[in-house]
Amino acid sequence: MRLPCEVEVRNCHLPTLGLKSRGKGVRAVVSLCQPPGRNELQPGSSTEPGGRACLLVSTMKDKQGTRYKANPGNLKTFLSAMRLAHRGCDVNTPLSTLKPLKTSEFEKYKVKMVITSKKDYPLRKNFPYYLEHLQASYCGLTQVDMRILCLKNLTTLHLSHNCIKKLPDTIGDLIHLQELNLNDNQLEAFSVTLCKSTLQKSLKSLDLSKNKIKALPVQFCQFRELTNLNLNDNELIHLPFKIGQLTNLRFLSAARNKLRNLPCNFKMLSLEYLDLFGNTFEKPEVLPIIKLQVPLTLLESCSQALLSYRIPYGPDIIPYHLCQDLDTAKTCVCGRFCLQSFIQGTTMLDLHSVAHTVVIVDNMGRPEAPIISYFCSLTCFVNSSNMLN
Repeated sequence: MRLPCEVEVRNCHLPTLGLKSRGKGVRAVVSLCQPPGRNELQPGSSTEPGGRACLLVSTMKDKQGTRYKANPGNLKTFLSAMRLAHRGCDVNTPLSTLKPLKTSEFEKYKVKMVITSKKDYPLRKNFPYYLEHLQASYCGLTQVDMRILCLKNLTTLHLSHNCIKKLPDTIGDLIHLQELNLNDNQLEAFSVTLCKSTLQKSLKSLDLSKNKIKALPVQFCQFRELTNLNLNDNELIHLPFKIGQLTNLRFLSAARNKLRNLPCNFKMLSLEYLDLFGNTFEKPEVLPIIKLQVPLTLLESCSQALLSYRIPYGPDIIPYHLCQDLDTAKTCVCGRFCLQSFIQGTTMLDLHSVAHTVVIVDNMGRPEAPIISYFCSLTCFVNSSNMLN
């Protein structure tokens, strides 16, 4: 058993002689070793009494290592604690043999790796297990390498300038991932399953620019910790209509897409920077789209009540298709919820009310007034009618 670590050897008798016992730690490998048998002894070597196990501390300057006798009981306790902390259970680990160590065993754990060409991409060896930052750009990847998904310590993952067409749902198992860059790939969608993964609590920066994404699911708005979102150069026709739920979002870029309007929920954002350059916003419709049912169906009434009172729901409680309807419920301008019965209209929006810095101009270099699409519930429609009467 070998443990790479920082080691400081102290002499307990130095303080009694008036000398300082504090030393300086050095990079070393601590091994629990079994001394060789009699037939394996080399000239000049010796064994501990009774063939007991010993601790061997090896450094870069002393690769043969220095042996230290240790109490068997203390060693057993120490090793048991190490196994429990590292693996979560007791493991019968074989002892190492006494032999010189390799130089590579003294190197610190590699936490950052940057690969910028296909020839440098590791094919026959695994990535360092303790990686926290990994960049693999211009490597011609058509899918996310499954070996990357085993790097549980990753906080930053850059897979830009590749040919990735689909993201595996298991990328959501990277529970510490804070920054994900997928710029310049061939993504066409973002899965609902990934939106519901543990990335909801960790992901802060997401770059999906230069892909072929036409729409993002409404569940995308569950990335509540997201502060930076780049959607430039895609084929987006609309943004998720619950985008206002991204309360921590501060930087949003959706330039050069096909946006015709913005969801009403967009007004709830509080941004520092907003870029919507190169989108063709349509003028408001003269007549709104009306889809009203009088009286409301029981399903519509129950759904509105469930959402208004924030009652928990899930596929284990109600049918899955009803969960989908509730997830995609629209928010009325008054804060109520709309499902199948609503009035949809459009109106003008001053983007400076949601962002300090705004980039949005037409082909002539003139600032545009973007359009927001709003929904009105039957309740609001009835109240408005009564006021008019």
